[in-house]
Amino acid sequence: MVDITPFLPGLSPVQGKAVVARFDGGRLSSEGGLLALREIERRLGLADRLAGCLRDPRMPEKVVHRLAEIIRFRMLMIAAGYEDGNDANTLRGDPMFKLALDRLPSGEELCSQSTVSRLENLPDRRALLRLGRALVEQYCSSFRAVPRRIVLDIDDTFDRVHGGQQLRLFNAYYDDYGFQPIVVFDGEGRFVTALLRPGKRPSGVEIRSFVRRLVGAIRAHWPKVEILLRADSHYAAPEVFDWCRANRVDWLFGLAPNVALRRHVTALEKSTAERFKEAKAGVAPNRGKVRRFMQFYDAAESWSRVERIIARVEAGSEGTDTRFIVTNLEGGRAKHLYERLYCARGQAENHIKSWKNHLAADRTSCHTAEANQFRLFLHAGAYWLLWSMRRVMPKRSTWRVMQFDTLRLRLIKIAARVVELKTQLKINLPSNAPDQAIFAVLLARLPRLVT
Repeated sequence: MVDITPFLPGLSPVQGKAVVARFDGGRLSSEGGLLALREIERRLGLADRLAGCLRDPRMPEKVVHRLAEIIRFRMLMIAAGYEDGNDANTLRGDPMFKLALDRLPSGEELCSQSTVSRLENLPDRRALLRLGRALVEQYCSSFRAVPRRIVLDIDDTFDRVHGGQQLRLFNAYYDDYGFQPIVVFDGEGRFVTALLRPGKRPSGVEIRSFVRRLVGAIRAHWPKVEILLRADSHYAAPEVFDWCRANRVDWLFGLAPNVALRRHVTALEKSTAERFKEAKAGVAPNRGKVRRFMQFYDAAESWSRVERIIARVEAGSEGTDTRFIVTNLEGGRAKHLYERLYCARGQAENHIKSWKNHLAADRTSCHTAEANQFRLFLHAGAYWLLWSMRRVMPKRSTWRVMQFDTLRLRLIKIAARVVELKTQLKINLPSNAPDQAIFAVLLARLPRLVT
């Protein structure tokens, strides 16, 4: 057989010897870490869970690629850094992807890009509702025991689009067209759900409707669980307050400053600035910025009753900065509620960054809103794979807090040669791989993963 693979041009010789390189290595893969992701997905059962929400319109006797297999392939592609569906045309023959989908390297190739595209355009609105509930079921099943209390961080993120997609809207703040999906994580970084929506600030009625469906789905599994919602200021709407109070849901929201709120803290701002000047002059101990807290009860005209408001006043060399939060929690000191409880929601920004930047969740380039919503769910599935990989790592190790892109580079992008024998499959990994020890630890700890 004549090998027609061309040589790579322009390679300099080494010690007088010519360097000859071409893509003729056979069953090689750059995704050796799919060995671990395959085991994680099998334990989570996420692809089967999502596929169970869809109705396959194809004739059963002609089906080559099952829906669960296509979803599993797509989630693994995203987790491995291939967010473009076009990459399926090349990766469908990759031996490691085949093994991850329980196919032999010599067996039939995986699905192509056109099959992936048909899958993305398959769900209708009712199917998407079922898929959303399936993600909540995945969230609930990730706990070893029913928790007494959970914290849900709700936030939205701007998603720029560059075509005529449904639901796209011009956002003056970002000066661009896009979506503004709502994303929910819990306090430990578990993905709960995501909702595609136009690129504008959500109204109180819209937020109330979203929270009602979300809380209802969670309490269908855990009827007695206590829920605390955390979010920034534009979720602090009277419709949300009233619904949460009537349904045993606590909240801790940011509150946009205004003249009425500032009247309560005028004296505190002045005294805090004076304390900072004294510390700077050496009259008092210098601890950098001076931070003080106070609480009071007030209500906007649209609120049905007064609420507990906490003010944080901070004075520094750049002046005085004041922030407000509103809560229905009756106990707890103001400082603790702000610094330990509310500020912890900042971690949700890192979770969104992992989902959006490291897993390309903003790849919402389909025309229909249903297809783009389904893409959000597929990228959520990829998030669950990498979050679970990180979760089983040893506590207090850097692997437990590593970013997804670094985790992918260190543990998934591993060269592998796949040799198919009569009775076994041999996978040769690099002898000098720097992280082979932690890879072995990861596989050994996979049984601890909650399913």
